[in-house]
Amino acid sequence: MSQYDLIVIGGGSGGVATANRAASYGANVALIEKAAMGGTCVNVGCVPKKIMWSAASLMEAGHEASNYGFDTQIGALDWKKLKTQRDDYIKRLNKGYESGLAKNKVTVFNGNASVISPTTVQIDKQILEGKKLLIATGGRPTVPEIPGAEFCITSDGFFELTTLPERVAIIGSGYIAVELAGVLNALGSKVTIIVRRKGVLNSFDQTLREKLMEEMEKAGINFIKETQVTAIEKNHSLTVVSDNQQEFDGFDQVIWAVGRTPNTQNIGLENVGVDIDGNGYVKVDQFQETSVKNIYAVGDIVGTFELTPVAIAAGRRLADRLFGNKPDRYLPYSNIPTVIFSHPPIGTVGLSEEQAIKVHGIENVKIYETDFKPMYYAFNSNSPRCYMKLVVAGEDEKVIGCHGIGLGLDEMMQGFAIAVRLGVNKSEFDDTVAIHPTASEEMVTMKNSRNAVLPV
Repeated sequence: MSQYDLIVIGGGSGGVATANRAASYGANVALIEKAAMGGTCVNVGCVPKKIMWSAASLMEAGHEASNYGFDTQIGALDWKKLKTQRDDYIKRLNKGYESGLAKNKVTVFNGNASVISPTTVQIDKQILEGKKLLIATGGRPTVPEIPGAEFCITSDGFFELTTLPERVAIIGSGYIAVELAGVLNALGSKVTIIVRRKGVLNSFDQTLREKLMEEMEKAGINFIKETQVTAIEKNHSLTVVSDNQQEFDGFDQVIWAVGRTPNTQNIGLENVGVDIDGNGYVKVDQFQETSVKNIYAVGDIVGTFELTPVAIAAGRRLADRLFGNKPDRYLPYSNIPTVIFSHPPIGTVGLSEEQAIKVHGIENVKIYETDFKPMYYAFNSNSPRCYMKLVVAGEDEKVIGCHGIGLGLDEMMQGFAIAVRLGVNKSEFDDTVAIHPTASEEMVTMKNSRNAVLPV
C-alpha cells in the first residue's frame, strides 16, 4: 500500500494548484485524474471559451475597421482550422500541467478514484493511504430530465462542433448562455436565447443585466422570455416545446446552459459520511475542511464562486496552512472579481446595488455611474455603449462595488479589484490621476450620483 501526506482527487485547477503547492513544501503528494489534466477550465471551459471569444471579437473588429476607412471584406471562417489550432493549444496546456506536476515530484495516477475510508483511496484495484485527502472533482453541465433532452448539446458539446451551426437555440440565462450566444452571433449564427425569467444573469447587478440585454438584442440576438422548456423534438430540425405548448422550430443545434452539477457522486463520499447539501455540493468551513476530519474540498464542488482563480487561491491557501506552517491561511469569499465574456464584456467586483442595500440599508448607499460611447467606436452610429457604476456606502463613501459593461472592461477590472479589496473611498478614486484618452479614466472621474434604488 502506497502512503502519502496528501492525496488529491481531481486534476483540475484547484487540485493541481493544491498538489503543486503542497509538494513545494516537501509533502509527498499523489494526484488522481481520470481524464485530461487541467479539468473543466483548460479542456471545456475558460481556455477554449476565451479563444472562441477572441475569434468572435476579431470578426467584430474586422467590421469596425471599415468605419475607419479600411477597405475590408471579412471572409468565411475556417471553423475546422480554428478548432484544430484550439485543440492543439489545449493539448500543449495538458502537457504543461503534467510537466509541472512531475517537476514538483507529485505522483500522478490515471483512473477512477473512490474514497473507502478517511485515509484510504482506491483506484481500480490499487489502494493509496493518505494522511489528508482533498476532493477537487469539479462539475459538469446540467442536462434537464425532459423528453428529447438527449438531442441537445451542452457547453462541452459546443467545443466538439466541427461546423458553425446556422440556427441555434440556447436554453439558459447564466454566464455560459450569454457567452456562447455572443460568440455564435458574432461568428454568423442566428441565435435565440430561451429564459425562464425576464432576463439573463439573474445574480448580477440589475443595471448590468439590463444593459447587456439591450446590447445583445441590438446585435440581433432573439430572446424568448418567461418560458419553461418541457420537451425537445427532432425531425428534419430541432423543435423546442414550452410549458404553454408553444413550439419554436428550425434549429440546427440546441444548447443546454442551465447550470452545472457538482461531481460528488460515485467517488465514495457516502462511505465516510462527508456532508453534502441538497444541491450536491460538499459542505466545508472557512478552512475548506469537510465534516470529516482531514478530508478537504476546493473548487466547483463547494458551490461558492465557481471560478478557476478561486479554486486555485483556495487550494494554495489550504496547502500553505497544512504544509507551509501558516495556520491562519484561508480564502475569504468576498470581493471576488469576475468577468463575463459576453459581447460586450462585463467586469464586476464587490457588492451589487441590490446586495449593498441589503447589507448597508438603502439610506446608506449611493451610486455613481456613467454611460458613454468608447472612442474606439467614434465613427459607428450604432455602436455598443459602455456603462460603469461605483457602489459606495456611508458618509466616507467607501467603494463597496465596482461594475461595468463595455469594450475593455474584461481587462481593466483587475486593477480596480485591488482598490475595492483594500477598502478605498470614492475620494481616493477622485484623487487618482486619469489616463487619457481611455475608457478606464471614466472610473476615476465620475461625478453623477444618485440614491440607491430597490430592484423592480
